[in-house]
Amino acid sequence: MGTIVVFGGRSEIGVATAVRLAPGNRVVLAARRPDDLESQRAALIAAGATAVDTIAFDADLVQTHPGLVDQIDERYGPIDVAVVAFGILGDAARAETDVSHALEIAHTDYYAQISVITLLANRMRERDSGTLIVFSSVAGVRVRRANYVYGSTKAGLDGFASGLADALHGTGVHLLLARPGFVIGNMTKDLMASGVTPAPMSVTADQVADAVARAYRKGKGEVWIPGRLRPVFFGMRMLPRAVWRRLPR
Repeated sequence: MGTIVVFGGRSEIGVATAVRLAPGNRVVLAARRPDDLESQRAALIAAGATAVDTIAFDADLVQTHPGLVDQIDERYGPIDVAVVAFGILGDAARAETDVSHALEIAHTDYYAQISVITLLANRMRERDSGTLIVFSSVAGVRVRRANYVYGSTKAGLDGFASGLADALHGTGVHLLLARPGFVIGNMTKDLMASGVTPAPMSVTADQVADAVARAYRKGKGEVWIPGRLRPVFFGMRMLPRAVWRRLPR
């Protein structure tokens, strides 16, 4: 039996990924309001988790992260798989002019991610085993005008995780970097309610989780979701900026 921890235990994608990996394993959901995760717990138990525990986690309080990782180790044993799935989309229009909101997005989606991932990588290095699953986005592959604040955090996270994966090579610790396209789900429902049309090749949380679970079992280092986005974005990198800035979301 292993221990899977979802940092962002209310994340639709994070929980869906844990459901695919749950059979025969203990799952720990780290989230704000840990007592309000009954539906997530039920889904994981139904999927075959041997136990589902919850623990308080506030991604933005980075000073609490070292103690939290220690607490998880002490209570539940070494972390075998860490699913780092917290984050906010924010309001793209507001973030262009509201400094505090832009910094809020950057803090949660990049600064806090570095904190959690580095602590986990260090702990896994100590025992030469473990897997980190990190969620980037195609929004960070080439940042678009429509959501450049959010996209810039994903670009930074993507670069950080790619470099860390290289640093971990040969240590026994593995990092799987997921790059989904536009995800139709809880995080984007307000955006779509405002009239935004999902981008081509959009995916659901379940489709993302299926692809991530397959990539994890195959020992891959990265996965694009859907896979055909990879050649598409290879081409998009070549587009002149004057053309790129006119593309819709």
